[in-house]
Amino acid sequence: MDLYKLDNPVWYALVETHQRFGIDYDQTRFYQPDYCPFGGFQENANVSKAIDDYSTLTDSFFVVGERPVFNATIQLINRLVCEQMLLTNGTPISISENIIELKSDQQLANLHQLVNLVQPGYFRIKTPEMGRYYGIYKEGVLVAVTGERMQMDNFTEVSAVVTHPNHTRKGYAKQLVTHTTKEIIKLGKTPYLHVAASNLGAIALYQKLGFELRRQIDFWQFKKKQMGMYKTE
Repeated sequence: MDLYKLDNPVWYALVETHQRFGIDYDQTRFYQPDYCPFGGFQENANVSKAIDDYSTLTDSFFVVGERPVFNATIQLINRLVCEQMLLTNGTPISISENIIELKSDQQLANLHQLVNLVQPGYFRIKTPEMGRYYGIYKEGVLVAVTGERMQMDNFTEVSAVVTHPNHTRKGYAKQLVTHTTKEIIKLGKTPYLHVAASNLGAIALYQKLGFELRRQIDFWQFKKKQMGMYKTE
């Protein structure tokens, strides 16, 4: 199943299914920032130059996986430790809500607004082009969503598992994740996801849905330093 590719998910997504969304810096690849501010690399030798170049395109961004080498012109903002989880044996979940694929301009605007309300900084204007996104509306208001982000030949990442703060604890997330994973499996791919290691509630939910912990993986957040701020990390 080529599980080793999940150790470097951005790189392999941009080599395979999402190649058209990427910027190739030789042994480092980044998503175009309008899609997703993520990068990955094969060799550390030239990654610092790639990070320098990419930092001119977006305010902040992430390198996923091994800690990269970077120059003094770049600031490491945060190290987010995530659990990478793989769906190995889906649990039957009853879906009672009306789940729709979000396609229209208005639906995609609602999606962008909701995700950035709950998880600001990750979801860009072209992120919905990376995969299919699904939602639940209540009285004309989008209250919960889930969709697909990074994609390889054999794996698709479940992402943007978001519920409006006024509509939590109603079972929307588990139904949306179940629906999304079923659609991924129909295409012959295996669903996986990333969740902050500190988010024990979400991890427990995913485990109930059939996901298993595979490994921890780091999301290194960077930005270009302002003049006068140069300091070795």
